[in-house]
Amino acid sequence: MFEKSIEDLIKMGANITTSEIKQQPALWLEAHDLYEAHKADIAAFLEKVQNETTGIVRVIFTGAGTSAYVGDTIKPYLSMHGDRSKYRFESIPTTDIVSSPYDNLEADTPTILVSFARSGNSPESVKTVELAEQVVKHLYQITITCAPDGELAKRAEGEASNLVLLQPAGSNDKGFAMTGSFSCMTLTALLVFDTASDSDKAAWVKEISDMGHEVVMREEEIQDIVNEDFARITYLGSGSLGGLTREAQLKVLELTAGQYATVFDTSMGFRHGPKSFVNDKTLVFDFLNNNDYTRQYDVDVMEEINGDHIAKRVVAVGISAANNFSGENFFFANGDVNLPEAYLALPDIMFAQTVALLSSVKVGNLPDTPSPTGTVNRVVKGVILHDYKG
Repeated sequence: MFEKSIEDLIKMGANITTSEIKQQPALWLEAHDLYEAHKADIAAFLEKVQNETTGIVRVIFTGAGTSAYVGDTIKPYLSMHGDRSKYRFESIPTTDIVSSPYDNLEADTPTILVSFARSGNSPESVKTVELAEQVVKHLYQITITCAPDGELAKRAEGEASNLVLLQPAGSNDKGFAMTGSFSCMTLTALLVFDTASDSDKAAWVKEISDMGHEVVMREEEIQDIVNEDFARITYLGSGSLGGLTREAQLKVLELTAGQYATVFDTSMGFRHGPKSFVNDKTLVFDFLNNNDYTRQYDVDVMEEINGDHIAKRVVAVGISAANNFSGENFFFANGDVNLPEAYLALPDIMFAQTVALLSSVKVGNLPDTPSPTGTVNRVVKGVILHDYKG
């Protein structure tokens, strides 16, 4: 797909999605440059929060669908590598906040609401901001969005307590499925809250960009897996990569319009019932963690499934280390085993996006417009929003 002509891709209904997956390594470098350009503004904003509040500040990562999975991916990592003396990190979808604000918003707790949004026009995203402004007494906002003309970006204009971090223009995906928007927003939030040094961050971004290019160059290997006679896909992982599994499986559901059944879980959690999903028509992928301790559990479940001989194919995705899966591995040659898991999530999701793209083409779907009935939309429609009196 990555080597096909624009004309051929247009005929396949795949030009937009293919190019948007392929361009991500360059977008990550651009997102890092944007972070560097706005680093002083970010520091000033966070200092303002600390000066105006006392105690631990609650940081809520929020969004709907793929945007919600940004928070699921980064929260485990930042719970260890963010500044825990200042912040308590949580990931709560806008859909949960809108439907039950009383369960998810704390009136008396100083809060930074971090909104992730490709377009910024999803009704739940806008409603979540309204509810937070209504309920939380000491509210600050960081709006990480790909659309400068979206509703979230526009309503933040002139608000001293709302920092807008626009993503690279190319990340405002035109295709149905979020790809570069997800990975760029994930990276930006990591750069904002990770306590690692600037030099480490720069090195990690360069590394994951090289790994992303590797996915493009090794498309044939991924195609070989997709050529299998399968009907189901399972994604597993641990920590931040466990959070990533939901986004990985969603890409398959979206781009194939549900023609392949999917399931996601943590490596440890999979044994407790969900393993029943695996049969001889199932592809099983596990995103291997680079943490030595956690990786043991990823490898253990892969060895178990492989030894059971119940799956069509079992593939570990990640970086080679001392403890590797004895079966099939998609190892990034350009990756270092010391790369933190949340940054590893970006080339990992590029691998999963490519699996989804190739699967979509395999079933005869159109990746750029994958919902043939039109019942699932790029920006959700038909949501009735109700007033909250609490």
